[in-house]
Amino acid sequence: MIKIVGLEKSFNNQTVLRGVNLNISDKELLAIIGESGGGKSVLLRLLIGLIKPDKGKIIVEGEDVAELRGRALHTIRDKFGVVFQGGALFDSMTVYENISFPLKEKTKLNDAEIDQRVERALEDVGLKGIETKYPAEISGGMKKRVALARALVTEPKIVLFDEPTTGLDPIILHSIHKLIVDTHRKYGFTGVMISHDIPEIFDVVDRIAFLYKGVIEVEGTPDEIKTSSDPVVRQFITGGLKGPIQTS
Repeated sequence: MIKIVGLEKSFNNQTVLRGVNLNISDKELLAIIGESGGGKSVLLRLLIGLIKPDKGKIIVEGEDVAELRGRALHTIRDKFGVVFQGGALFDSMTVYENISFPLKEKTKLNDAEIDQRVERALEDVGLKGIETKYPAEISGGMKKRVALARALVTEPKIVLFDEPTTGLDPIILHSIHKLIVDTHRKYGFTGVMISHDIPEIFDVVDRIAFLYKGVIEVEGTPDEIKTSSDPVVRQFITGGLKGPIQTS
């Protein structure tokens, strides 16, 4: 589904990605983990074509996103749904308006078809009946669910999750993780998730890629990552984000 080859990106002469290579299989749910500020969100922005790499390729279903412009780029973006960190809901819009927004922008569905899609998406995330509420009237966990419903309503082939559980307490965090697993199983999308939820994320995804110093240090199944002998990986998964990783 996605093939990343030799991806490099710098900002203001500061190198963020030094040559990322990663293959993501069709319908796989992959987590990208690593230190804060290590380039994980930059990688997601590159995947969807919001920014261009300095070098390298991002092949999505045979097309290099880095080479696309104009209509061709918009067409490839239509394959994606995105769950942004914090939800990124429009405060001035109701839940219904937030979820229906991409349908009205990207499709020619009539009002009845849009109503049906929104109702189904809300039902899939366990929030049926809150269409008329505004984001300020619902909880943080509900906002995350609405954001997921908005990402799924266009029935995308690929869904990107940018730290979808940031700021949630452990109980709500687990419920969102379960929701992601359930919707992934139902919709069959290819999922790429940035996460700091160690070790919780090991029970959610099919595979994990560890981004360190601008490259994929190691990748594998959750069990392979948990049992990795790589000292950098060991320190990260046992120490979390408690300061910089020591390599000596």
